[in-house]
Amino acid sequence: MAFYQFYREQIIKTSIDELWNFISSPQNLKKITPDYMGFDISSKDLPNKIYEGMIISYIVKPLFGIETNWVTEITHVKDKEYFVDEQRVGPYSLWHHQHIIRQQGDKVVMKDIVSYQPPLGFLGSIANKLIIENKLNEIFDYRTQILEELFPS
Repeated sequence: MAFYQFYREQIIKTSIDELWNFISSPQNLKKITPDYMGFDISSKDLPNKIYEGMIISYIVKPLFGIETNWVTEITHVKDKEYFVDEQRVGPYSLWHHQHIIRQQGDKVVMKDIVSYQPPLGFLGSIANKLIIENKLNEIFDYRTQILEELFPS
């Protein structure tokens, strides 16, 4: 079974407090997800801030408009430094996403590290090369663009 890591780094001209307030609110995830993903949070009564042990469920249409349930758990949080979400139910055999931020002068460096394993063994490896890698790049390109609009230089 193949294992992959996806890295993305973005520099945002804002304060760490302002960026943390945005990225640590589950409600903002929809704002930074492309519309074609059909992303909706299905969890009810979510608080405004993430916390360790928080379970968030989503409905997403990542491929061919096919609706998929996705459930993640926020497994680690260090205020204004990082948080980790891990898939509990969803399309991957493994999904571990680290969101790391650090102040650098008047900017914040935000790093995403996604460690994942597609399902279906060899077929998942083929799907990764043909579809998944491209989709991850599209999604994170979109996030980069939206964050640049929300936090202009």
